Amino acid sequence: MHEFTPAVEQTVRELARLSVARLASDVPLGGAATQERLESAAGETITAAGLGGARAIELWTEVLAPACLTVDHPRYLSFIPGAPAKLASAFDMLVGVSNVYGGSWLEGAGAAFAENQALRWIADLAGLPEGAGGTFVQGGTLGNLSALVAARETARRQRSGAPGRWAVCVSDEAHSSVTHALRVVMDADVVLVPGDERGRMTGGALRAVVDGLPPERRAGVFAVVATAGSTNLGTVDDLAGIAEVARENGWWLHVDGAYGGAGLAAGTVRHLYDGVQWADSFIVDPHKWLFGPFDSCALLYRDPALARAAHTQHAAYLEPVAACGGQNPSDHALQLTRRSRGLPFWFSLAVHGSDAYRDAVERTLATARAGAELIRRSDHLDLLVEPDLTVLTFARRGWGADDYARWSDGLLASRQAFVTPTGHRGRACTRLAVVNPATTPDDLRLVLDSMR
Repeated sequence: MHEFTPAVEQTVRELARLSVARLASDVPLGGAATQERLESAAGETITAAGLGGARAIELWTEVLAPACLTVDHPRYLSFIPGAPAKLASAFDMLVGVSNVYGGSWLEGAGAAFAENQALRWIADLAGLPEGAGGTFVQGGTLGNLSALVAARETARRQRSGAPGRWAVCVSDEAHSSVTHALRVVMDADVVLVPGDERGRMTGGALRAVVDGLPPERRAGVFAVVATAGSTNLGTVDDLAGIAEVARENGWWLHVDGAYGGAGLAAGTVRHLYDGVQWADSFIVDPHKWLFGPFDSCALLYRDPALARAAHTQHAAYLEPVAACGGQNPSDHALQLTRRSRGLPFWFSLAVHGSDAYRDAVERTLATARAGAELIRRSDHLDLLVEPDLTVLTFARRGWGADDYARWSDGLLASRQAFVTPTGHRGRACTRLAVVNPATTPDDLRLVLDSMR
């Protein structure tokens, strides 16, 4: 099984051919499939003797791959899509076959060095100090959780005595992973701060909510989570105002930019992020709007030593890792074993340069602005929130939840687009998320016209 036999070589060459073909072509949108349909078409794929390379590849290309949606299709506009650069995806293949262990400097110094340079570029965009650093983790969920664990550990070390309950201030537009991490994983309380008319947390609202808390509950607050690009609305919180309140109270400021943090690269919207430079931790997902493949989240700390104090694992067998002298990526998050998830992003950034990234982000912003104008000028649609970035949340006049569901199902069944329903302040609606530079205003027009 581990020998590079002629049969293995033939399979590898076919996989390489298919990979090149995938990168070079416009892949169909794809579609969903039921368990029963896949069982009927694929049958038992795990057998004692094995299927052989040719049959396994055939099953993937003919049966299984078509049952997966193409996230980088120009009209995949649901959730937050991804649009990896061709070279990022290609380098990801090399990272996979290289089998680099990315958890320690001792075992993966070259990989960690490259990842750190990519992290430094992001830190510079955010205006974080020279000593800022961190690691790449699986996604925003793990990034948010790791940052908040570091925040609570820091509060424990700095405060005399623990409160009855730890708590974190979040907005009602914060990503679901934040409240899930606090309630389910950390067993901490959530202090909900209502958003303004556009769903944004403001410094004034944060101060008002906290001032109204009972003293014992206020004493448990150790952090506030601000959002730089909310998933449902694409809006950016009042980062400067929130940072001011956090500094006044000695709280940790975490900024979740999993989707929207990439906008830091674009001059036209950079002003929206004023205040991010005061963050104690910050995340952005390259697999969203920074054109890396799944899955990768850049997790940065203003003071990485605080993260290491919270996350470094200690064991006799790990002593050589601790003694090697370099900073270990695994010391900055809730993980020990890790893939070097930042390498494909680093490679693309190194090859193309930061100007190309700036231009690609600006192109998606321009497409989203054009889409917003199409909605404003339509006679059947209402733009529900003026967009900060590239998420367009809007409603079709006269439609209810069932209408959106039928329309969404029909779009996907016809392989035209993938757009899913959502809701905003009790009103059924839908949204378009544009992160792919290949998406054009004509793609958005096709979707909007399908709602007539």
